[in-house]
Amino acid sequence: MSGRGGMKKVTAALVAIGLAVALAGCTSANDGLAEQYRSGSNKGFIAGDGTFEEISADDRGEPLVFAGTAVDGSEISSADYAGKVLVLNFWYAGCGPCRAEAPFLTDAYAATQPEGADFLGINIYDGPEQATSFETTYGIAYPSLLARSDADLKLALAASASVQAAPTTLVLDRQGRVAARFIGQLREAPILKTIIRDTLAEAP
Repeated sequence: MSGRGGMKKVTAALVAIGLAVALAGCTSANDGLAEQYRSGSNKGFIAGDGTFEEISADDRGEPLVFAGTAVDGSEISSADYAGKVLVLNFWYAGCGPCRAEAPFLTDAYAATQPEGADFLGINIYDGPEQATSFETTYGIAYPSLLARSDADLKLALAASASVQAAPTTLVLDRQGRVAARFIGQLREAPILKTIIRDTLAEAP
């Protein structure tokens, strides 16, 4: 390494580190996500503790078609939500971030369900007893499908979300297509509620 070239590289590296530290010290983990969404910049992925992606109507893929067995033993399928905006939340009882985001999901559900949206959980790991205990503890009022032993359900959802990753939250439009995706813990309810309402407002 030459002396002058080496010093330039070291200086650049130190400046980059200093900038990263300064930014980390003056912003919370979710500030970038919240600010970018509210400003309407529509840049797609936003890095932070989690990742957010909003997908324009023209770029959405095929509708999700799925069916499975709920925690209470009932059978639920995507056909049950035809024509509705649907939020899918992937979770399991032992997941710390899933517990942390539960109040935000219940808040968003209570606010938007009367407006025409609906929620469905996808439990990726637990059996009925653990899932029921979680739902009772956190006041989850919407159903969840049990995916652990359901290969068909996992396959149906695999193109849109890793069924091994929790928490993940998808917002499906009225055609059943993924309109938005949160990868990682939801940090607040207002962003999710806004996305749901924007999706509800889209033309059928």
